[in-house]
Amino acid sequence: MTHKFSQEQQTLNQAVREAGDIALKYFHGELKSWEKKPGDPVSEADLAIDNFLRERLLDLHPDYGWLSEETADSPARLQKDRVWVVDPIDGTRSFIAGKPEFTVAAALVSEGKPTVAAVFNPVTEEFFESALGQGSYLNGEKLVCSPREDLQGAHLLASRKAFEWHDWLQEAPAAKFSHLNSIAYRMVTVASQDYDASLSLSAKSDWDIAAADLILSEAGGISTTSKGLELIYNQANPTHDTVISSGLALHETLMTLLSDFIPKS
Repeated sequence: MTHKFSQEQQTLNQAVREAGDIALKYFHGELKSWEKKPGDPVSEADLAIDNFLRERLLDLHPDYGWLSEETADSPARLQKDRVWVVDPIDGTRSFIAGKPEFTVAAALVSEGKPTVAAVFNPVTEEFFESALGQGSYLNGEKLVCSPREDLQGAHLLASRKAFEWHDWLQEAPAAKFSHLNSIAYRMVTVASQDYDASLSLSAKSDWDIAAADLILSEAGGISTTSKGLELIYNQANPTHDTVISSGLALHETLMTLLSDFIPKS
């Protein structure tokens, strides 16, 4: 189906698939890595994919802006109506460790909101894609979020310790807790009903979540901060203090649960 951003979606999907091939070569081969700062790893694969996607995507529209984890930020993007927002490898720590919990994530943001998106785990061969108003798909199959309304028996991508610390466990009887290293991967697996919600109670950047945000919302889900605030992209400070993702039916329950949560500054 054609739509306003059909050309961008086609180019994005192909580029992200090819970026996944690049990632696999490093994943299954020799890999150099280092720390940008303590606790913040990066690898040569991150940089190679960043360069590849920047060249491929900006070749289509040189007038579009660019925001990526591995490219020095430029205020010029703030003057652009449309900006590519990219995480070459979301889940670098797992990637370096040889764990298949990483994704290539990219989206086109227009006027603060994602319009086309792709999230790809090349090891598991899961390709998530979406375009605004066109639904979300995993390997061609349409995605619909879970209709679950309460936390009893829910499967959450969240820290059980955080639930214990904040006395939330009593609100989530028999809930299961799991973790995946890539937040983009966590969010899109909520879209595919593998999990009921993803709760990230620490700051995340635009490139971590923009693509997955669209995929989730087009599957009937929602992502906000823990205070229920809308996520707006391509701001001067491209960070969000918390990211809570779920199906629409569960969101109000989560907001009530988190109402007294205060992020650490």
